[in-house]
Amino acid sequence: VFEMNNGCVCCTVRGDLIRVVSGLMKRQRPGKPAFDAIIVETTGLADPGPVAQTFFVDEDVKAKTTLDSVTALVDAKHVMARLDDSKEAREQVAFADRIILNKTDLATPDELDAVEARLRGLNPLAPIVRAERSNVPLDQVLGQHGFDLDRILEVRPDWVNPPHGAEGHVHDEHCGHDHDHDHGHHHHDHDHGHHDHGPRGHAHQDDIKGVSLSLDRPLDGGKFTAWLDRLLAEKGQDILRAKGIIDVAGEDRRLVFQAVHMILEGDLQRPWGDKERRWSRAVFIGRDLDEAALKAGFEACAA
Repeated sequence: VFEMNNGCVCCTVRGDLIRVVSGLMKRQRPGKPAFDAIIVETTGLADPGPVAQTFFVDEDVKAKTTLDSVTALVDAKHVMARLDDSKEAREQVAFADRIILNKTDLATPDELDAVEARLRGLNPLAPIVRAERSNVPLDQVLGQHGFDLDRILEVRPDWVNPPHGAEGHVHDEHCGHDHDHDHGHHHHDHDHGHHDHGPRGHAHQDDIKGVSLSLDRPLDGGKFTAWLDRLLAEKGQDILRAKGIIDVAGEDRRLVFQAVHMILEGDLQRPWGDKERRWSRAVFIGRDLDEAALKAGFEACAA
């Protein structure tokens, strides 16, 4: 166990994480991996963005490891208050590929339903798994391929997190140009004095939400790429995660993309099937997103 105690980190890349992962890699012998997985556990107040970005930005880390997924462990009994008063709590939920709703034995069925509804509002893509004492099968936490473009098989804008028991899966895929770009330094807001919650017990309007976009006509590849690049350059620090599968005019393969803040990756993946519905859809999860502007920009990319 390596402990990292360097306080608040405001950069897109975690130097401490790079050092620890590089140190771990030195223990490996050729052809004989020393570990099955490395699990990075943050505190309850960590911003998951810079942690995830490190695995895309640092060449050494990127060459030797693959970021599998982000899991958020949610305390069913206390999370509502934390979502009200903590920006980091909202961001951790929004960022996750999978949410484990824990301590379900300490909350009533009505309370659990209310918590799940709020979690879905913050993150429409991540399946929610209910648990007591964090007792969750490992295959629901490890090996999720949450950042693997080849595995973005489905992104459905109408996809609402299925009710408990009807597990749905949303995986990820890759878009036509593989450039990681990071537009400068971004600043976190460390002033916890002003938050957007009303009086306790009233309906709370979260600043983070998911916006889904879809179009039944092909998109112009150049226009779409330019729009997405511009969007991430301007609004990337407020966009936590984005995923999409795009029908590009004149292209038989599906364009798949995902973004973490300003870092975008995408690729042309498998061809569309003969009987498959060809349509473009994308989901953006972020802070204070302008739904109308996103929709207009996306639709303006039609071929």
